[in-house]
Amino acid sequence: MTNNVLLNNVDHKDLKVITERSEKYGDNVWYAITFPLEFRSVQAYYPIFFTKDANTGEFFPAALFGFEHQDNLFLKDDKWDAGYIPLVMQRGPFTIGKQTVNDSGQNIETRVLTLDTDNPRVNKEQGEDLFLEYGGNTPYLEKAAEVMENIHLGLENSKSFVNFLLEYEILEPFTLDITLNNQSKNEMIGFYTINEEKFHDISTDIIAKLHNEGYLHAIYMVLASHGNIRDLMNRKIEKLGL
Repeated sequence: MTNNVLLNNVDHKDLKVITERSEKYGDNVWYAITFPLEFRSVQAYYPIFFTKDANTGEFFPAALFGFEHQDNLFLKDDKWDAGYIPLVMQRGPFTIGKQTVNDSGQNIETRVLTLDTDNPRVNKEQGEDLFLEYGGNTPYLEKAAEVMENIHLGLENSKSFVNFLLEYEILEPFTLDITLNNQSKNEMIGFYTINEEKFHDISTDIIAKLHNEGYLHAIYMVLASHGNIRDLMNRKIEKLGL
């Protein structure tokens, strides 16, 4: 259960947020949503594939952390073992909410920062302060607000990117079969990737459009990220002691 409330420096002045990485704080996931605006950083450490939202059926790009549910191979000793943590995993107990305000007689919908007060990271004893002694935002809270804004913008941009891939039928389903040293097998299903043959066959006009939208670079980042599968396999082998 969640209890998302509008964050303010009166009701929440004493709250803190634990920032360590641990299974008990929900970090033990095998993939997370990502988006083109952070592909450059994500592709340096994680394979990027596409999958569908189980509720809406919509496609979204995902950074892969492991090969099965509750198998984050980057989670080690309450730390995240990579030089970059995807923004969706950085957000912690924060979300973006909407608030309607009246401006000169007109109702305007604005984005606001909300906090899940039931999140296990939220407490009054340990972690990062949200507010300064006299009510101002701490650097941690300012960073959290920046992360949430970037997630909002990134997800909006990602919808257009995915729609473009679908329009030109560049996505294709695939199954990844992983065989480890002990001959145990891990089969990943339900994921999609770039069909390189179709991508290379699209017209120069579409390539120009991809470039103008910034999507051409994003496609190359996705393809480049697949080299990280070998690192994931090595992490799995190390975890199993093989």
